[in-house]
Amino acid sequence: MREIILDTETTGLSPAQGHRIIEIGCIELFNHLPTGKSFHAYINPERDVPEISTKITGLTTEFLKSHPIFEKVVHDFLAFIGEDPLVIHNADFDMAFLNAELERVKLPVLPKSRAIDTLYMARQKFPGSPASLDALCKRFNVDLSKRDKHGALLDSELLAQVYLELLGGRQRSLGLIETQEETLIEIEEITTVYPVRVFEISEEEKSKHREFLSQLKSPLWANILGN
Repeated sequence: MREIILDTETTGLSPAQGHRIIEIGCIELFNHLPTGKSFHAYINPERDVPEISTKITGLTTEFLKSHPIFEKVVHDFLAFIGEDPLVIHNADFDMAFLNAELERVKLPVLPKSRAIDTLYMARQKFPGSPASLDALCKRFNVDLSKRDKHGALLDSELLAQVYLELLGGRQRSLGLIETQEETLIEIEEITTVYPVRVFEISEEEKSKHREFLSQLKSPLWANILGN
């Protein structure tokens, strides 16, 4: 099963207020595990990048001016995601921005039914607990040492690990062989092998046994053996 982990960075919180996408990052999953294939693009938003966005992402207006506009990368982006499910943290946010950009270049929008929202998954699994990507990484011991700024591709890589954990992945599949080996070792450690014991039957016991058998009427083994 192919899925796409997807994240975007933007100039602000709402496309309705004129904010635009400035970065897209995608990771390909197959059977919930990264394949090593990815899509990444910085995008010229054709507007200034607010200071607060630069603080979060590290991306500036000057840096993004040298990169293509959304229309120039959209076809490569759509080819990469294909028709497969999109795994997104807070899917409503990213889908709103992507669809606003697609409408702007007169392309079909992405249906919300394609999105698997890991924020919703986390809130269902851990009700009342913090469910941001950072909080989930800390919960699942996912390494955050490289994340001094928000970046679409890096956040997609982190989300791929969080998504696997939300599915129970490491415990369910990745540790299966190791668990089997540990179990075998544990069984070997607790098993004690005793020497075979030999029991000798006395002549008196044999005689009593023959006497007992003689009292049985038409025993089954006598018919089988012809006795």
